[in-house]
Parts: sequence; structure tokens; C-alpha cells
Amino acid sequence: MKKIPFVLTLIAALGLTAAAQDAKAPMPTLGRNGDGSACDTRNVLPDGLVFYGGDANGNDPNVQGFANGNTLLVPNTTTYGAVKVPKTTHGLITGIMFAVSAISTPGNAFDPDIATYDIRVSVSEGNSGTSIASGSGRLSLQLGGQCPAIYWASSVSLTSPLRVTPGATYWFNLSPQCTDPNNPDCQGEPFFVFNTTQETNGINAWAQPSGQMFFNSEYFGYTWANWCDPALGQNTKQCARLSFGLTGHN
Repeated sequence: MKKIPFVLTLIAALGLTAAAQDAKAPMPTLGRNGDGSACDTRNVLPDGLVFYGGDANGNDPNVQGFANGNTLLVPNTTTYGAVKVPKTTHGLITGIMFAVSAISTPGNAFDPDIATYDIRVSVSEGNSGTSIASGSGRLSLQLGGQCPAIYWASSVSLTSPLRVTPGATYWFNLSPQCTDPNNPDCQGEPFFVFNTTQETNGINAWAQPSGQMFFNSEYFGYTWANWCDPALGQNTKQCARLSFGLTGHN
């Protein structure tokens, strides 16, 4: 039986912390109602981006965070974003960046400071497709502010560059970790990756196909579910596009 998600209303960072502590169980989405601050990630994005879906917008009631990461509280939970490579493009992908949120401070939330990554093709509802590149690497973090919650531009370099096939669609995941049993934050720390609703500051944002974000989590009871699945409770703006980026070159 699938667990039906609920949206957590954000008031402020301290309010979010209290809500998480009071909640009976973690929730797979993180939303905001009311006033918020528009994100501007231009000063925190990694160099060399060839694709960026765009900023989240804390002023948009459709801003949403989706569970994504591996912690002692919520293990092995992943959200994937898609990019369709233009038919005329030949190049290499060298890294992945996700706009992620965590409740505690940067020094405590990411422990160890590594991230896993996975790149897949042929993903569909209930179907994992095929992983064509996966691994782990040191996590690079740039603090971006609070919008709608405290967030970081988190990036990892691929072990080996991936040469893309023109016209192909790829699904990407980057998962931060908090698995240190001696760190109490890992017992109560969920991670989320944001959506983007206006693609503000996007780089080739048109390459992200709409409605192709997928969620895989044994903890929450979902197996390769499209975030636009009505059972996940998102509207068409919330589930359309992910705030993530790719570094690379020709």
C-alpha cells in the first residue's frame, strides 16, 4: 500500500525544525504557503554548467521540495530529473548539481561529505530503466540562503565523464548522505531537492522535459513513481521540473 504524502508548511527555519521534531513520521514533500523569498542561485552555482533547470521560487505557492538522500532517518530515497539532449549536441557530462535542502547547519547535515550519483536511460512509471553511470564523490557545497528553506547548491564530479548520445533522454540523481551513527542529526535529518516553476536563471532549461521527475523509495513505499502520479498529490506545476544542473563540455 502506498503512503499518501502530506505537504509541510514552512514558516521559518526554526519553525521547520520544530515541525520536523513534532512530526510522527518524515514526509516525502516539503512545501510552502504564504510569503517567501525568491531564490537567486547565480552566485552559488558551480562553474561549467551546460544545463541548469532554474531556481526555486519561495514566492510561488507551487514551490516544492521532494525527498532525496540517504540518512539514518530516511534511507536510500531518490528523486530523478530528466534532460533530453538536443539532436545536434555532442558532448561530455562531468558532474551533477542538485539544489538541496536540509534542516540543520551545513557542518552537521552532510556527514560524510560525499554524495552518490546515478544516471539512467529508459525510465518510466514503475520501471527503473538502465543505469549507465553511477558512483560517489566528494560533495561540494555552496550555501544559497533560505528559499523556501535553507538550501545549498550541492555538486559532485563523475568518476568518468559521460559522452551523451544526441537525441537521447537521461535521468539524473545526486544523493547527499548523513549516515554517521555518532551524529544525532543523521537520526532526524531528511534531505529534499527543490522544483523550479519559472526556470529563473536557467541554462538551456528547455532541455528538461516536463513531467519527467521520478521517485524511488522503499521507505515511503514508492517504486519508480512519476511525481505527477495523482497518488503523490502534486499539481502539474509542482511536478513539472527539477532544480538541478549538469557540468560538462564539448
